[in-house]
Amino acid sequence: QVQLVESGGGSVQAGGSLRLSCAASGYSYARDFKGWFRQGPGKEREGVAFIGSSGGITDTHYADSVKGRFTISQDNAKNTVYLQMNSLKPEDTAMYYCAAATTMGFGPGTYWGQGTQVTVSS
Repeated sequence: QVQLVESGGGSVQAGGSLRLSCAASGYSYARDFKGWFRQGPGKEREGVAFIGSSGGITDTHYADSVKGRFTISQDNAKNTVYLQMNSLKPEDTAMYYCAAATTMGFGPGTYWGQGTQVTVSS
């Protein structure tokens, strides 16, 4: 059974930092695509950061709203994906979810975590 478990969320003041972790069991992060998504109050879920490895090359992509502030990384030995979030803004307040999928489109068959809340106060 595949499980993705997020941790590291919390409350922080604007300008602060948090690091989210997503540990996988029953699934190998060494392959496929991983991503962090978020859903703020009254908003649709949006993709924040993505990471994938192919042929020994790791590639990352970020939403424009977090470029230069967020960094996604993975530790295959620990089967964990991280999201380092710096210079946090109130608009970053959301429930953050990690996901793993065989395609970058994160369509049917995607595995999702239960989410971790991030609250940024001004």
